[in-house]
Amino acid sequence: MTVDLNSDLGEGLGSWSMGDDDALLSIVTSANVACGFHAGDPSIMRHVTQQAVANGVAIGAHVAYRDLTGFGRRFIDIDAATLQDEVTYQIGALDGFARQAGGRISYVKPHGGLYNTIVTHEAQAGAVVAAVSAYDSGLVLMGLPGSVVLRLAEEAGLRTAHEAFADRAYTPEGHLVSRKEKDSVLHDPGAIARRCIAMAAGEPIEDINGDQLTLQPDSICVHGDTPGAVEIARQVRQALEGAGVPLAPFAPAA
Repeated sequence: MTVDLNSDLGEGLGSWSMGDDDALLSIVTSANVACGFHAGDPSIMRHVTQQAVANGVAIGAHVAYRDLTGFGRRFIDIDAATLQDEVTYQIGALDGFARQAGGRISYVKPHGGLYNTIVTHEAQAGAVVAAVSAYDSGLVLMGLPGSVVLRLAEEAGLRTAHEAFADRAYTPEGHLVSRKEKDSVLHDPGAIARRCIAMAAGEPIEDINGDQLTLQPDSICVHGDTPGAVEIARQVRQALEGAGVPLAPFAPAA
């Protein structure tokens, strides 16, 4: 049994930085790199992809709604054709920098508002799947287990990866609790690490109501913008390895 440890990286913009990308790239096995629509810019994309290749970390395109002001966390009522074009644009931009660094992108993970929308929204989920399929059908699409987007991806012949979140609370349905709600983001590194061991072992964790919820993820995410993200990621990795769970990218670095 192996598990992947991923983080959302490259989410600064210009002279403004978000999180410690270089430190996290020494811990995680996969990097979801912002592609300029919710955060990130060409220079940041170049730096993160170079560091990812140097560290043997798999590179994923962290595609999003075009929403810099809202950090991509707001729903946008966009038509499917436009969304497909915008997802394609982001994948291509990041893949260009990955190639220059001597690597390739190996998967796609939607971000924020788009990620949550395509859990249930058929049209937008289909647009994301169509973009990935048309760009490179060998890419893996990462998403929430039980989501519409993963069902459509599998129907289209794409490989998929089920994701769980180390630092986010879950609803009884297995969806993420809105960031607007109390206790939606977890902060205790030790508690988070123990939770991740349970996730990796297929054992239940507690949902927001204190009831049991079982997740069997291919990859576990530590958000790069969560306060204390580096320490959380470090303790999660140490805990998993200490429990005998080897870490490896679900989609090997190209």
